[in-house]
Amino acid sequence: MSPRFQELDHRPTPMGVISLRRRWDPLVGDDVYEIKLDDDFLMSSAFTAAEVEVARLALAELRAGPGAEPPDGYDVVVGGLGLGHTALTVLDDPGVRSLLVVEALGEVVDWHREGLVPAGAVLSADPRCRLARGDFFARALGSEGLDPEAPGSRFHAVVVDIDHSPRHLLHPSHAPFYEPEGVRRLAGSLHPGGVFALWSNDPPDAGYEDVLRLAFDGVRSEVVTFASPYQEAPASNTVYLGTAPGA
Repeated sequence: MSPRFQELDHRPTPMGVISLRRRWDPLVGDDVYEIKLDDDFLMSSAFTAAEVEVARLALAELRAGPGAEPPDGYDVVVGGLGLGHTALTVLDDPGVRSLLVVEALGEVVDWHREGLVPAGAVLSADPRCRLARGDFFARALGSEGLDPEAPGSRFHAVVVDIDHSPRHLLHPSHAPFYEPEGVRRLAGSLHPGGVFALWSNDPPDAGYEDVLRLAFDGVRSEVVTFASPYQEAPASNTVYLGTAPGA
């Protein structure tokens, strides 16, 4: 195997074969870590701007909202671990008291705990952070809430980076989360004034914004643009934001 490319791990899962690889990229000038599900690229360390922004925007929206910052700090949930950039951004905020990261694929959690992913050492060492294997969508729609260890708990922010977009799903079972009842259940997992933020690879979707408005205030889309080493024009992703009513 070439030293410029190494497959660090690959394992079969119910969703397909997931693999972690590292390759030297001369355009980036560094090692690039990538996660693939079968032939579908899920995450690349060459593109992290939007994964960072979805967390940063969520916390900024929380502070700009009507609710006062809790004296003990914010409790945050991140749906989807990936390469860990969203979780790292949450933990960079000193106002965060706790972070629960829910990841459906235990293989991804293992990569972080075993140090195969650069972010893993930081996330595993931070006492505020808990990496949990679980189906985020099933938890969001279930009766116990997002943290089965504390049924019925509410959070100040829920940040999701799993599917490619509300229309382009990794699995059909995720679809109810993006429908009216799923949105209402999610809002019930937040404190009044809490913030929901969702990453999407697609342009803003007015239809999905309308669904979010059934349960959230201040719904809007932020387009995040960033330079790509692989194309001349800037690339862009979308972050959806909404605030739980009642603060």
